[in-house]
Amino acid sequence: MVDFAGWDMPVQYKSILEEHKAVRQRAGLFDVSHMGEADVKGPEALKFLQHLVTNDCSKLFPGRVLYTTMCYPHGGVVDDLLVYMRGADDYFLCINAGNIDKDIAWMQEQAKGFACTVTDRSADYGQLAIQGPRAVEIVQALTRTALADVKYYHFTDGEVAGVKCLISRTGYTGEDGVELYCAAGETEKLAEAVLAAGQPLGLELTGLGARDSLRLEAGFPLYGHEITQDLNPICAGLGWVVKFDKGPFIGSEVLAAEKAAGPKQRVVFFKTGDRRIVRADTPVLNAAGAAVGRVLSGTLSPILNEAIGSALVEAAAAKEALAVDIRGTKLPLQLVKPPFVALKKN
Repeated sequence: MVDFAGWDMPVQYKSILEEHKAVRQRAGLFDVSHMGEADVKGPEALKFLQHLVTNDCSKLFPGRVLYTTMCYPHGGVVDDLLVYMRGADDYFLCINAGNIDKDIAWMQEQAKGFACTVTDRSADYGQLAIQGPRAVEIVQALTRTALADVKYYHFTDGEVAGVKCLISRTGYTGEDGVELYCAAGETEKLAEAVLAAGQPLGLELTGLGARDSLRLEAGFPLYGHEITQDLNPICAGLGWVVKFDKGPFIGSEVLAAEKAAGPKQRVVFFKTGDRRIVRADTPVLNAAGAAVGRVLSGTLSPILNEAIGSALVEAAAAKEALAVDIRGTKLPLQLVKPPFVALKKN
């Protein structure tokens, strides 16, 4: 157990390796109740969100989920988040646990002048993520809701094991699955029911360690690593969530200039062919041995059985041979376009 954003969180239950493989091969149950939630409601809720975030919320409809970033005026990222449209003038946001206070304060400040309210709902919700090839089968046994009808990045309301839930076909592992939002006081009951239904099918309790290795294998960013207040979505390779044609939004001018000129630095993903983990902040070296960047995230891929990671490097250097020095041994970096492993399309 470790402290994470003020929560006691499990790094692992049995082993990171076992839990990671369970999610890729069968299913894993994550307690992610530490994540933050907020309501955005009012006649100008959509207008506000279009101003706040980089992606185009006008594409949403009731039951649809959108992944996006929200940025500071200088283009750095406040956070990445999910936007759920429940109805006209009614949106639900999921934000990162370590950013809750900062995010809520930022959104409430930006909402001034718009006819809408931003309400912190983080203490009201528990959240469970069931991820893996058998995840939907496990949850389906506990609900009358036809999960096959809920497409990827869509959601619906229903009951799971007698608990009222927002049932979301989303996740942070690259696998199929669902995320269940419920009243905080019902989370334990729901978790026990999912665990009981899933264990005969190979479901494993899964901790933060496997959550990180799974998301890195899938090539998903983690706030504080691949995106930060100093790393904007263009250099992070998240240009696909930045929609300039929707009109101006916070940071849009700076991000447009960055895209037009080309970022001076790029986030790249790599593998090494070696099991030794490349830790965050390890210098990335060019062929001449000069530092041209630094590692952002690093772990061992249990599926590839080799070290993988991400790094921030000078844009020009991303086209050259790169390496890291691990205790006197030069390890070449093989740049990879994620995901690192084959993932089933939902």
